[in-house]
Amino acid sequence: MGSITENRRKSREQAFIILFEKSFNEDMNIDDIIKMAEETEVITPDDFTLNLIRTAVDNLDVIDGEIEKNLKGWSMSRISKVSLAVMRMAIGEMMFNGDVPVGVSINEAVELCKIYGSDEDKSFVNGILGSVARS
Repeated sequence: MGSITENRRKSREQAFIILFEKSFNEDMNIDDIIKMAEETEVITPDDFTLNLIRTAVDNLDVIDGEIEKNLKGWSMSRISKVSLAVMRMAIGEMMFNGDVPVGVSINEAVELCKIYGSDEDKSFVNGILGSVARS
């Protein structure tokens, strides 16, 4: 059994995958996306994973508002789907999950960008999340 850090990293990665998938299937119910991912063994979500997903989906307007407020000279439509999914998850965690330090949420988001995104995603996400954390 892995450490809580490893387990949470895996949970965040699984939540990111679902939120990323949702960005391609905006009309699809999040429960159907989760079920499909479980059936194809893409994810095996734990409570932390499901909490991250639900928090991001249930608070999407608030979270997207925070992203938009911190975009300088950018529009939401220009943000890569990787960056958007990562930021939605991280901001949801930062705003609505008091037991995780903000720095951890930001670091984990940047780590996901290193795996799934580009160098631009990594620095963009780090900058936006840093701004959100300060505001």
